Amino acid sequence: MTRLKRALTFENSQHLAELYGEHDRHLAQIEQALDVHCSPRGTTITVDGEDDAIDVATLVLTALHDRLVAGQAVAPGDVDGALRLALGGLSLGEHDMDKDLRIQTQKRIITPRTPRQAEYIHAIRSNELVFGLGPAGTGKTYVAAAMAVQMMLEGKVDRIILSRPAVEAGERLGFLPGDLREKVDPYLRPLYDALFDTMIAEQVAKKLESGEIEVAPLAFMRGRTLANAFIILDEAQNATSTQMKMFLTRLGENSRMVVTGDPSQVDLPNGVRSGVVEAERILTGVKGVAISRFTDVDVVRHPLVTRIVRAYDKVESGMPKVENNA
Repeated sequence: MTRLKRALTFENSQHLAELYGEHDRHLAQIEQALDVHCSPRGTTITVDGEDDAIDVATLVLTALHDRLVAGQAVAPGDVDGALRLALGGLSLGEHDMDKDLRIQTQKRIITPRTPRQAEYIHAIRSNELVFGLGPAGTGKTYVAAAMAVQMMLEGKVDRIILSRPAVEAGERLGFLPGDLREKVDPYLRPLYDALFDTMIAEQVAKKLESGEIEVAPLAFMRGRTLANAFIILDEAQNATSTQMKMFLTRLGENSRMVVTGDPSQVDLPNGVRSGVVEAERILTGVKGVAISRFTDVDVVRHPLVTRIVRAYDKVESGMPKVENNA
């Protein structure tokens, strides 16, 4: 096929240094991913490559420039996210992006980095109950926590409730020092990290103290009705079928519930069925319920994490199924 050239001109040079990255590292990312060559000169970037690849490169560069104009930083992860979305037929450009895919928090604006994350954000906005299932590093927990923060800041919910099963491989909560919250806190670290990344630290502490943000083990959900709240159940693959049914039926008026987990990493005793696996089967197709299924393609951490996930999946796909994942 014939290689073509296209010139992309920006109005001013204010954001171009950040767009290109240190030593043009962002342009190098785009070049490597799309097999194109980017030649910056003044306020113009000339892209040399196949027609389709040039189209994608144009979408990516425009989206990243719009991001900088909007006051957001651009890091290598943002370049990777823009590439994934453009290759998936989506764009993060300020002018053509679905505004519902932007998560506005106190500290930053969060945008999806993969088409599946975009689907996940849309699902949370549109449904009372959403399952985010798949391997580590796909943003399931982070996106859910960021959405919870946005809905609280907008006054759409009064509380954020964070929960998870008290099941760990080789360790029990009862053997750890401290009160209930001190025992549970280490296991909810990913949720806390997302809260502190999207809210001012003093506000997180204040809302934890007031109960506007609540942390509770799954077992403590029994008997409650959770209204006007955004509820997140993390590591849900370690909930039993009975626990999962109990948790899902806690949903009250004007609430959102997001259940996240990785069905391939169940720590329940042999012979105990994972409640999230069963819930996925039972609730598929139920009105008001959405299920976002992430794969290794959606991993947005270090590229090595993607390769690790794929290597394990390859080995485990050849193993007989265990009862936990049945």
